Formats: sequence, structure tokens, C-alpha cells
Amino acid sequence: MSHPRRPLSRRGALKLLAGGSLATLAVAHAPLAFAQEAGPLYKNPAAPIPARVADLMGRMTLAEKIQQIRTAWQGKADMIHELTFNPAKASAAFPHGIGHVTRPSDKRGVPGITGAAGGTAARWRTPRETVDFINALQRWALEETRLGIPVLVHEESLHGYMATEATMFPQAIGLAGTFDTDLMRRVQSVIARETRARGVPYVLSPVVDTVRDPRWGRIEECWGECPYLCAEMGVAAVEGLQGPGKFERLADDKVFATLKHMTGHGQPDSGNNISPASVSERELRENFFPPFREVVRRTSVGAVMPSYNEIDGVPSHANVWLLGQVLRGEWGFDGIIASDYGGVHELATLHHVARDLEDAAHQALLAGVDSELPEGMAFATLEAAVTAGRIPQTLVDQACARMLTFKMRAGLFENPYGDWRKTRRLTGNAEARALALEAARKSLCLLTNKDNALPLDEGTMGTVAVIGPNHAIARLGGYSSVPKQAISLIEGLRQVAPRARFVTAQGVFITTSEDRSQDLIYLADREENLRLIAEAVEVARGADTIVLAIGDTEQTSREGFAANHLGDRTDIDIVGEQNELVEALAALGKPLVVCAINGRPPSWPTVVGKADAILECWYPGQEGGVAMAEALLGRINPGAKLPVSVVRNEGQIPLFYNRKPSSRRGYLFDDAAPLFPFGHGLSYTTFEVSAPQVERTSFAPDEAITVSVDVTNTGTRAGDEVVQLYITRRDVSVTRPVLELKGFRRVPLEPGETRRTSFTITPEQLAFFDKDMREVNEPGPVTLSAGASSASLKTTEITIR
Repeated sequence: MSHPRRPLSRRGALKLLAGGSLATLAVAHAPLAFAQEAGPLYKNPAAPIPARVADLMGRMTLAEKIQQIRTAWQGKADMIHELTFNPAKASAAFPHGIGHVTRPSDKRGVPGITGAAGGTAARWRTPRETVDFINALQRWALEETRLGIPVLVHEESLHGYMATEATMFPQAIGLAGTFDTDLMRRVQSVIARETRARGVPYVLSPVVDTVRDPRWGRIEECWGECPYLCAEMGVAAVEGLQGPGKFERLADDKVFATLKHMTGHGQPDSGNNISPASVSERELRENFFPPFREVVRRTSVGAVMPSYNEIDGVPSHANVWLLGQVLRGEWGFDGIIASDYGGVHELATLHHVARDLEDAAHQALLAGVDSELPEGMAFATLEAAVTAGRIPQTLVDQACARMLTFKMRAGLFENPYGDWRKTRRLTGNAEARALALEAARKSLCLLTNKDNALPLDEGTMGTVAVIGPNHAIARLGGYSSVPKQAISLIEGLRQVAPRARFVTAQGVFITTSEDRSQDLIYLADREENLRLIAEAVEVARGADTIVLAIGDTEQTSREGFAANHLGDRTDIDIVGEQNELVEALAALGKPLVVCAINGRPPSWPTVVGKADAILECWYPGQEGGVAMAEALLGRINPGAKLPVSVVRNEGQIPLFYNRKPSSRRGYLFDDAAPLFPFGHGLSYTTFEVSAPQVERTSFAPDEAITVSVDVTNTGTRAGDEVVQLYITRRDVSVTRPVLELKGFRRVPLEPGETRRTSFTITPEQLAFFDKDMREVNEPGPVTLSAGASSASLKTTEITIR
């Protein structure tokens, strides 16, 4: 009696491939009739992907396999003439095909273009040029290479597709502050369709690093200090980019996501990018692993990127325990592992754990890295090393099989092309701009509001002086390109309130240039700034109200990716005589409202002390100018919260809400509390959040707990409140944090309205790692806390029996 064959999973297929069992796999699954009559099995989209991969692998030479796990970025110079893809040059330079091309939207490789692609249009291809380049590249790969294997291309998409005319949403830290997973999902869906329309199926986002050091220039790329918030935002982002749940084949309007950067990247020693992460296994499992694990568990995330840093002496790109035992073994991840840019060759050139590039390639493959970005410098040594027997070919086969599986899951063998008509219709369209405005509105966080200085009353505010280095420029933040439009604060004010009288002044300059990709950064001339401050004071003297736009630039808060391109800071207060500007304007005694436009959290004690109100705007995206104006004038009500604790000064670092009970005893001559706590954010109305409500107070370890919280708008304006639910575990075998966020919901309320919101706390959310590093839910008391921030809570006690 015959039995139906059970389908082979991708993980099972890859195990067979890794063991060299190509023939076994092909025989197990090959529909031979198709292979004999209609062409190669690997070109049949109806055949199982594992069988297609095995068939293709069996036809490939070693050189062709190695090419599939290498990448070309500067190497684009060898496939183009000026801007145009040149098939003859490509065939000469890449006789074994091209596996992977980095950022087709930038002009890397074009003569005269140097440096990282930044905010200058000259460094980017137009949308049409990008589509034409990708389509010519793929046509050559399918029609003129021996096996017709399509090329994988990737782009950046931290808070928008980083390409000309694409929609730029608020920076990641601002999106996190919305505490709105539905919004995150919708934002990422727009990013996906704008990206895929141009022919790009794969992006290097989201960043799910738990971040704990504001000196680190990449803090703006992250979703905050809370592993639970990072995990929930991470799941929502991946669902928006890829589609929900588990699946095998990617939809044609979606892109594969990459979880970055595994791990410890957000707490580097001294706040210096790529420095070691001095954290224990317990810290990793409780604070840095959860966002990665949760996304892998709940989605089919396509890729994971290791971090540049080392953990306990082992760089992540060579960490077999991290990438093999934990990521692939414990969590069951079956996508690709793509290196961070230069992360493989740095095993030899920076960390000095590899003798040379060949040894670096060997160690990365052993750890499970499948694709070397952005150029494949170390993997270029593999053909000679494998041929000589110094590196087993099974390692190359394993990585190649995963890359081919990735391409087949993305549908590239069937349609790798971009669509210019779709690109033109979708890129920066009215729907995308409306969503960018909604996201900007929801990302604004009211930090202080003395005597209800905000919102401004258009009837009584009189002449408004709009001053500061960020008042007339739309700051977009790192990993941005050049959108179709970007609205500054003053433009937004004039658009929202065309009859109001606004006067302006620069106030100060922060740095000497506005080139986001510039390597060496210099602060603006102090004497010139003092002259500008005097001018600003005279402008403000004739006004009735002052709106001051200060903060960071894309130069003073950014990724420090090289010794000549730094981005980390020892002093996290505002720079460039901005504090002196604040003091001079405050001395006039007029209402002073600050719009904080920044990437780092606002550890600005002078500003907090002098301003009548502070609106934290982060980098609010291309529509941010309108959103900020609407908030200042009361057209909308800010409702965002802080996804980080804001330190008073560098001496408090690291500071995070989920601290252990023995920490934060206090300091001489200073306050141990943060300047602003995690989850903080005010409103133009008032809210009352009830204590958590449960049906009973005793639960078994395997029971889920339903918790209800009532929230009431007790004020006179409509507004949103973010209800936050925390737990505290006590009397268990290892120390636990004083608070752990386990639920949040952004609730819109009309004046006088009450809504009940419910949360489910699962046994897994109550579990922790015991003395033997086993994940357990031990019996003991649990405090449930609910409120509007981590510092304003009401509690209920329950017991796990």
C-alpha cells in the first residue's frame, strides 16, 4: 500500500544539502516527468522549493556557487557604462553570474561618485533609472548567464525606502514612541510596496536592538530600551514588510525583512559604535534576545544580520553559539544570515580573530553567515581555499542553498523585474503622504507644558518668532534619501495658519555644513553664532511668542561607521551654542515653546529649566512640518510616549526603567531619577487610568491571565492615552526587574469617555531564566501595575501558586 509523501520542510532540505545529500533530496522530490519533458526542474514554479534548489545545486560549478553568496557594491562599476547596465562588461567581469547586488538605487561605481549615499540627489539614481538598471541586470542574468539565476538586490528602509522620491516616515525612535503597532504595520506596508515596485525584494530593516546608551549615535534607529516594546514593534514591522504569520512564498507587493543587529549592539562599551557588548548570557536572553526570538517565532522573517560587536570575546559574525545554536537551533530560524557591511573581513582586520580574509570567510561560514555584504571581499578567497581542501565545500553548499531558497521564496525565478508604471503610481503618492502625516502626528510627545503654555491660541498669540537651526529645514534623520517633498516647521506653520504673523531668525548654526554623508564634522563658528543669537534676540523682542526649533542634525546624531566618520558623543546635551540661544531668548520673559527635533533623547537640563513647553518631535519625517504646526496650534493633541528613559547627564548611563532592585540607590549632589521616565508623555487633556482588574488573584503556572484596565478622558479635549501594563516578580530564585512592560495600547477618547482595554499575560510572559538558565514560571507573588507611564502606576496583587 502506498502512502502520500510528507512534504519536506525548508529546514529538512537544508540539512540534506549541508550533508551533501543533493542526489537524495532530488530523488525524494523531483517530478521527473517535468524535468525530462519541460526543462530543468529548478525553473518549475510548481515544484517544491527544496527539490528545485537541489536540482539547481546539482548543475552548478563551485565558482557559480561562491558567486551566489558574494555581493557587488563598488563592483557595480564593472557592470555599467556611466549609469546604464552593460551586459558585455557584466559578462566579462562576472563570468559565473552575479549573486547579489547592493543598493541599486545609489550611484556607487559611477565615475565621480564617492562616499556614502546621503541626502544629495546627485548620489542617487532616479526611480526610472533604478527600475531600468534592475531590469537590465535581471534580463542579463536570466538570459545571458549559463543557468539563468536571477540576482538578489537589497536596499535600506529604516523609516522609508532609502531612494529618490520614496516616502520618508518619522525616524524609528519616533515611530516607537507612537506605541501603535497597527500604524507601524501600515507604515511598513507602504515601504514594502514602494520598494518592491522598483524590483527590490529584500530590505535591511528593521532594527530591533534593545538600546541602553544615548551616547551611541545609532540610538535613533532603534525602538527603545524595552525588550517587549522592541519585540511588538518588530513583529508589526515585519508583518508590514512581508505579510503576517508563517508562509513559504513572498507576495509580489512585499519584501523580505532583515532583523538587525544580533546582538548587544545597543549597549556598546562607552557608547562607541561596534565596541564590545559587555553583557552576560542572562542579560542577552532577558533583554537583547527577546525582540529577535519573538519575531522569528511569530513570522517568517527572511533574514537576520549579525552585529559588528563582540560578546565575551567572540565577534557576532563568527559566533557559532549565537547564530547556530541559539538562532537556528533553539529558535528554528530558517532564513538567511547576511553579514553587516564589512562584518566578515573585520574578523581579520579589526577583531584579529582571523589570520587573513580566507580564515575570516571560513569562520563566518562555520557560524552560519550565508551572504557577505556589501562586496564579498572575504568570500572571494573561497574558490582557491575549497579547491585546495582548506575549507570544506559543504559550507559553501549550505550557504548557497539558503540563498537560492531565498530567491525562490521571493519569486525571483518567475519575475525579478521592476514595474515602472507601478513605481510611478505608488511612489510618494497621496495615500503614502497621508500616512506619513498621520505617523508624524502620532509620533509627537509633549514633554513639559508649564501653565498650559501649549497649545497656542491663534487669537492671542500675536506675532510668533520662529527661531533656531531646525526651524527652516526638514530634518529626516539617518538612512533617509530625498523624498518628493519635505516640509519644515516654518513651512508647516504658514500652511496651517496662513493668517498668522510669523517672523524668523536662524539663531545659530550647529555644524559647518548640511551634507548628511560628510565624513569629518565641525561645529559652527562660535563668534558667528553669538552674532546670530543677538540677531535672534532682536527679532524675538518684537514678537509676542517664541517657538524655538533646536536639537540635532543628521551629522551630530548618526552611525559612526569609520574612524573618519564618527557619530557617537561623550556629551549628550545640545551643541553649537544652542543652550546660549535658549538662555538669551528666555531672558526676554516671553512665552518660549521648544520643538525638539533630534535623534538622541533630549538630555537638555537647561532647556527643560527655561522652556515653558517642550514638544519632542524626533525627526518627524517628510510631513513633520505640518504635524508640528498642528500640535503647536492645538489642531491635534500630542499623544506619543517616550520609548526610552531620558538621563539627566552622562553619569547616569546606563539608565533604564526595568532595572534591578539593588540599582539606583542614589548619588551625592544629584538626583538618581531620570529627567523623563520611560513611557512619559503629556496631553492637552487629562486622563485617569484605573488599577489593573482581574477575575481572581490566584493562578496556576500554566494559566493565562486576563487583565482589564479602564481609562477615562477627564479633560475637555479629545486625545489618545497609551495604557501601559507592567509586572513585578518577587520571592523567586533569581533577581527580577522592578518593572517589566507586558502590554500597551493606544486608546483614543473623547472628553468624558471611558473605555476598558484588556490584556492577556501568558505563562511565557511571566517566565524567566532560573539559576540553571532554564526558562521557568516559578510560583510567587506578582504585582500588576497600570498607568500612563512607568512612573505613574496603580497596582493589583496576584499570586502564581
